[in-house]
Amino acid sequence: MGKTLLLSLLFCIFTGILSQDSNDVTVIISGSSLLGETNDDYVCATIDWWPPEKCNYNQCPWGQASALNLDLENPILAKAIAAFGSLRIRLGGSLQDQVVYETSNLESQCTGFKKSSSGLFGFSQGCLSMERWDALNDLFLKTGAVVTFGLNALRGRHLVRKGKYSGAWNGTNARDFIKYTIAKDYPVDSWEFGNELSGSGVGASVAAYQYGKDIITLRTMLSELCENCKIKPLVVAPGGFYEQRWYAQLLQVSGVGAMDAVTHHIYNLGGGNDPHVASRILDPYYLDRISDTFRDLELTIQRHGQWTRAWVGEAGGAYNSGSPLISNSFLNSFWYLDQLGLAAKYKTAVYCRQTLIGGNYGLLDTETFIPNPDYYSALLWHQLMGSGVLSLDISGSPYLRAYAHCSKNKEGVTVLLLNLNRSTGFTVTVQNDINADIGEGFGIERDGLFLHGLKRTVLWIGSKASDGSEMREEYHLTAKDNYVLSRIMLLNGTPLELIEGEIPTLNPVLVPVNSPIFVAPLSIAFVVFPNFEAKACNR
Repeated sequence: MGKTLLLSLLFCIFTGILSQDSNDVTVIISGSSLLGETNDDYVCATIDWWPPEKCNYNQCPWGQASALNLDLENPILAKAIAAFGSLRIRLGGSLQDQVVYETSNLESQCTGFKKSSSGLFGFSQGCLSMERWDALNDLFLKTGAVVTFGLNALRGRHLVRKGKYSGAWNGTNARDFIKYTIAKDYPVDSWEFGNELSGSGVGASVAAYQYGKDIITLRTMLSELCENCKIKPLVVAPGGFYEQRWYAQLLQVSGVGAMDAVTHHIYNLGGGNDPHVASRILDPYYLDRISDTFRDLELTIQRHGQWTRAWVGEAGGAYNSGSPLISNSFLNSFWYLDQLGLAAKYKTAVYCRQTLIGGNYGLLDTETFIPNPDYYSALLWHQLMGSGVLSLDISGSPYLRAYAHCSKNKEGVTVLLLNLNRSTGFTVTVQNDINADIGEGFGIERDGLFLHGLKRTVLWIGSKASDGSEMREEYHLTAKDNYVLSRIMLLNGTPLELIEGEIPTLNPVLVPVNSPIFVAPLSIAFVVFPNFEAKACNR
């Protein structure tokens, strides 16, 4: 089959214009300035502490997926991490503030978590042995992972009333653990202080004033221990649910330079047994609600802590281990990718997905380690979406979501399109704001205020000429057999499955650059535009 015929066939398959109903949509991208910037390792995944006995809704989905019992020799695990090149992994979770470290000052035996009615979340204290810590870091070093470690921030405090803890943090055990880690030159680039102890807390809470003082203590400790380190480790906190007053006071008390990042958690779809999880994922108005949290945190940082950056330290969609049939399915990628896009718009530097493995929301299956659909969504984002976030305006239905970034490691712009509509496809035209027809701005939803003064022309590529021979890359994601709860995702019609135990290469289809894009019902598309004129991406 000739190349021209093959290209035409692929174009028909992935546009489907002749066979499906569609609405016309225009996306206008502003390339003159950045809306925000993410870290290069924006995509992050967590490893939790939950033991096999952690159960919800008459099911126990954690198995051997804890930092204490995960099979670190599993070849799929290593390959899945290494495929990112530099995947950030955050070790933390609900039991984090009950973890002690097997150092010389530890007075008790080093044992794992056990069921305990008197313990936080129904479990006793657990211990991380240095042998296990060495093994974890063997994996991290082998795969190029960047590590954020969540420290126990409750040690030394005392319970004053239900859920409320008082007293200064005892950092002796943590100090020895950090000293050991630095001496071994392990890849921990950031230490997160505490988990869900902010505001009213989840199970336990600490007042913002005391928390801020303890962060100063941690910063001083790290400065002393890492005086000769080539790269100074970051301090991030508090790893909780955002409450404006508490977060503002934390920043004011800890002061300039004590914290490098402000972390918060998001579970905006409800509990894992909530019957509305699936419908919320496909409801654009519901998805938009979390924008208020991102916006408010951005304003709090601007007013009280401009030296810090916002991180999503943990986000799993549905809380309590995720939704059993949804969080590991193709459907969940609409929520996940949309939230990656939303968070980046509000200057979020890092976004940690709960989890890499474990529960129902793992990027990898807890038992087989085989990647779930969201793994490939995360990998595509990491490979295609650069750190520069661009503003865009979009006309048409709210059920088509769009985000634009500078392309990763190449010139141009990459656009993410999510079609939440069950029956209607969208024919999308992408234009540059420097040459879009201002008359086409009617009905456009605006990210920014850049529609003023637009020049009149219609070529997407800006003032650079195109003879029609240039090609763009398209990555269309759909569910196998059009079943949105499928655990098999298709990329340009091909199932994404391990090939002899290897992570498959994510290849695009090439399409003439000036042709419209068709986004089928309930599908996702990454589109890479080469040489898109975006001055902000050329810095």
